[in-house]
Amino acid sequence: MPRKPRIDLAGYHHVINRGVNRSDIFVDEYDYETFLKIVCKACRVYKVVLHDYCLMTNHFHLLIETKSENLSSFMKHINGNYAIYANKKQKRSGHFWQGRYYSRYINSDEYFYTLIRYIEQNP
Repeated sequence: MPRKPRIDLAGYHHVINRGVNRSDIFVDEYDYETFLKIVCKACRVYKVVLHDYCLMTNHFHLLIETKSENLSSFMKHINGNYAIYANKKQKRSGHFWQGRYYSRYINSDEYFYTLIRYIEQNP
């Protein structure tokens, strides 16, 4: 049975992804820096605003605002480029991410501010 297509609306989104088998995706400080550089570049290319984020050793949270219906392209850029970098650095191949990223459309101010508190308290 095919997966349901994602809802890709302009607006605010909470995005999460984690390493395959919950393995670490960030091993050292350079990995965190590289990931953030990739995110910043994707934000410029796709005109996305990054409002908040949390990088844990095996997953990440992003609170973003898309100006158009381009969440999938934005995440493809981030996940693809970081997986290439990390697989090359770790001399490995195969799946890097657990699966498709999780995203939830934020449709209220209350949820937006609750999410900021959650992200800030996550680590």
